[in-house]
This record gives sequence, C-alpha cells and structure tokens, in this order.
Amino acid sequence: MSELLPAAPRIYWLESKAEIIKSARMPQFIIPTIALPPAFYALFALALGQGSEAAATQTLATFGVFAVMGPALFGFGVNIAAERETGQLELKRLSPMPAGAQITAKIAATTVYCAVSLVMLYSLGIVAGVALAAAQWTAMILVHFLSIIPFSLMGIGIGYRFGQGAAVAIANIVFLSLAVMGGLWFPITAMPQVMQSTAWVLPSYHLGEIALMAAGQRNDSFLLLHAGPLLLITLAAAIYAWTGERQQSR
Repeated sequence: MSELLPAAPRIYWLESKAEIIKSARMPQFIIPTIALPPAFYALFALALGQGSEAAATQTLATFGVFAVMGPALFGFGVNIAAERETGQLELKRLSPMPAGAQITAKIAATTVYCAVSLVMLYSLGIVAGVALAAAQWTAMILVHFLSIIPFSLMGIGIGYRFGQGAAVAIANIVFLSLAVMGGLWFPITAMPQVMQSTAWVLPSYHLGEIALMAAGQRNDSFLLLHAGPLLLITLAAAIYAWTGERQQSR
C-alpha cells in the first residue's frame, strides 16, 4: 500500500505504521492502557452490576472516557519522554521528514489503540444489556473519541518536561487521579465535598458527564455547564503542551 502513495503521504503512513507497531511491542503499554478499562468494566458492570441495564449504561459512558485516557497519556507522555532521552526526537527533527509526521503518527497510534479498547468495552456493554438508540450510540462514541484531545495534550506536556522514568510515574498518577476524582469509576457524590469541588477542574469529570448525557443518563440541558469548563481546561492543556514543546526546541 505504501508504495502506491506519493512521497509525503507515504512518509506519514510509514511513520504512523511504525508508531503503532512500536507500541504493540510494549506490554507495559498495552496491558494497563487497553486491557484495564474493559477488565474493570467487566467487574463493575457484569460482576457487581446485578444485571441492571441503567448501571451498565452509566458505567459504559464513564468507562469510555477512562478507556481513552491511558493511550492518550502514555502514548504521548511516555513515548515522547523516551524519544527525548534516546535522541530519537532530535534525530527526527534533523531528518528531512515532514515536521508534522511525528505528531501525526502518535495521533494515529493513540486513535487506533483507543478504538481497540472502546470496541472491547462496547462489546461488554452489549453483553451487560446496554441498549441505546443509534443517535445515542453515535453521540457517546463521538464524545469518547473527542476525549482523546485534552488527555493527549496533557501527555505531550508531560513528555516534553520530564525524563522517561518521571514521565511514567507522573502519567500513572494523573491517569488514576483523573479516573477516581473525575467520577469515572463511581459517582463523585460518594466522595467528600472537597473532592466533589475539585472534580470541576478535571477534564475527566466533565467528559464523563457529557458522555452520560449522550447516553441519556443525564439531563442534557446542563451541557453548557460542562462544555464551558471543559473548553477552558483543554485550552490550558494546549498551552501546557505548546510551552513544553517550545522549551524543548530551544
């Protein structure tokens, strides 16, 4: 296939293919980021859900956000940090490769692995009894894939600022903190008041609530209440990523 493409698109294709294969050969990436969300969903929705369709649907909506967090944070944060330490990042910058090929490849790999995790998750959801209208499925899937954006930006910022070892530790802390404090595993109403207030500055909380609206589990009249803060958080994440990249390129 790659031989049939013009030179520039072929470079993008080959770089994306290499990034996908590289990540597939890293069990420390595959297991926690792809297998963990479906495994947790099976525990919460199938084993502990007692056959409740509402519980299975609510959990599917929030765990879909959880499923994209891992590939986005680790795929960008840890990989960029590793490439910085080994000199690969500098080598690619000095090569005649198009400037956008590297980031495009990481976006492609992240999207592929998010899709794999989400397909596993949705399959378990159907087994658990989730029955949504076509429009609801479409809206929820769209929310889940758009969730890649803020977490990828956070990962980029981490990758450009820290070494590989520190990036792994920080990405893990951010990953688990956003999941728990963002109400993706269980409702934030079950948490202390201070943690409920903290959730409002977390992208995971707002994305989870919007996903629940898409699935018909929340009143969508509150959409702007969550979309507004989410846009501001995403903008802050973009600035964090951009300043990290600028700092590295000096």
